[in-house]
Amino acid sequence: MEMSPKDIVNELDKYIIGQEKAKRAVAVALRNRYRRSQLPEEMKEDITPKNIILKGPTGVGKTEIARRLAKLVHAPFVKVEATKFTEVGYVGRDVESIIRDLAETSIRLVKEEKFEEVKEKTSAIVNKQLITMIFDQRNKEKAIDDANKENVRTQIEKDLLAGKLDDYVIDIQIAEAPKQVEIMPGMGAMDLGDIMGGIFPPKKKNKKMPVKIAREYMMNEESSKFIDMDTVKAEAIRRCEQDGIVFIDEIDKVAGKGNGKNGPDVSREGVQRDILPIVEGSTVTTKYGTVKTDYILFIAAGAFHTAKVEDLIPELLGRFPIQVELQNLTKEDFVNILTNTKNSITQQYGALLKVDNINLVFDDSAIDEIAEISVRENETSENIGARRLHTIMENLLESISFHADGSFPMTDVKIDRAYVDNELKSTLSKYDLTKYIL
Repeated sequence: MEMSPKDIVNELDKYIIGQEKAKRAVAVALRNRYRRSQLPEEMKEDITPKNIILKGPTGVGKTEIARRLAKLVHAPFVKVEATKFTEVGYVGRDVESIIRDLAETSIRLVKEEKFEEVKEKTSAIVNKQLITMIFDQRNKEKAIDDANKENVRTQIEKDLLAGKLDDYVIDIQIAEAPKQVEIMPGMGAMDLGDIMGGIFPPKKKNKKMPVKIAREYMMNEESSKFIDMDTVKAEAIRRCEQDGIVFIDEIDKVAGKGNGKNGPDVSREGVQRDILPIVEGSTVTTKYGTVKTDYILFIAAGAFHTAKVEDLIPELLGRFPIQVELQNLTKEDFVNILTNTKNSITQQYGALLKVDNINLVFDDSAIDEIAEISVRENETSENIGARRLHTIMENLLESISFHADGSFPMTDVKIDRAYVDNELKSTLSKYDLTKYIL
């Protein structure tokens, strides 16, 4: 990973507006991983990631920063809510399942990469198989003359490669999904076939499906023949340990020190103490092998409205040396989110409605008014950050979305300040958008 911190921040800027401190912190943390990988082994072992706590209200980009960061470097990534975990003895998930989920994500990433490497080879094999299957099926439906067979096969090949047969339904044999069983509590479910060491061949069943879907099944099956799963597992575990990113959301909801008393704080402190070992560095057993958590990057986040960062137990807090406070979104931020981000919300709604022959044209005055309303809504009701834009846009475009059905030619619909004020007049007077808040 040779991207500089500046390059990383520039990439994050395409999706997240503002929050420069948070972007710089994660960019440096990511670059430090690359720097560590270039060091001698004896020194490398002593350098652990500097975990980060992101403090800020909902909807300002905490999760998106971590998610985009992982996508940027194709790193295994999992997002978990701290509130889903409780200490042993209470109802809740086992904290070690975080690492097992990370291992699953890593396996999937590596398999996808390996499948891509053999895609050209497997595609040629699958096309030949499909041509034969379609030819045999047509021959059964209506016998083809011997003299014409070669021409029919050639035409099938042309149509298949051109995508003309994507919806043609064929009979295909697919392997039944192996039964999942849990051998040991907390280890996660395993395939029965893996446990039996492949003694019994997988059962197959006949199924009718379009060529487009059948191709996916066949590609996966053929690709698996060219891939050594032991190599995949080894690489996935290595990547999980060295490149994994775990995002622990709502960490503020378990902040609290029990001080030996009864009550909810006891459970909260218990969750923190359960999370502590995997953040500190421990070995977790997964069905793919053991995973050391020493070098996984942990990013915790929370609004910290009622609790303070200092309310976390000292042992856990000490494992998150970098603390960054994210800022509330301003009107200018909202304008930039609507216009300057990749696949912005206005582009998303424009693309959706273009399917039904509506071409949305957003005027600058409309963008300004939407941003203004978003800021006022966040100030006068619950502050939900950039998520407020989804609420506003749904309300604004409800009438257009409801009546659009694609029955008329492409039509331009201009969205200006007057249109926004007219559609959101009830909002402007009552500030009532709760209908759209999930």
